[in-house]
Amino acid sequence: QVQLVESGGGLVQAGGSLRLSCAASGRTFSSYVVGWFRQAPGKQREFVAAISWSGGSTKYADSVKGRFTISRDSAKNTVYVQMNSLKPEDTALYYCAVRRGFAIGQAPAGYDYWGQGSQVTVSS
Repeated sequence: QVQLVESGGGLVQAGGSLRLSCAASGRTFSSYVVGWFRQAPGKQREFVAAISWSGGSTKYADSVKGRFTISRDSAKNTVYVQMNSLKPEDTALYYCAVRRGFAIGQAPAGYDYWGQGSQVTVSS
């Protein structure tokens, strides 16, 4: 099993910044992808960003491109997403997730392990 713990969420004004962290522990794989997703009340869970752990390649949703940056710290087994220029529509519960392999998928169903989520609220 893989355990994922998110942190760093909170309340911020529009235009502000937050950094979310996803600390991973437990079983490891030779290749895997870590993704961030979000879910607002009444909406489906949607892809935000992902990073391939071994190669470092990244992918972003169009809605966050240029504002969010995903990165990893191998020594800490942690993935971060730096969120700048936040908008009220970014308000959601943010989850990190892990899928095995190299391919960066955007569908939540393709991810095997999930954290509990961290709330991000952006006020206007």
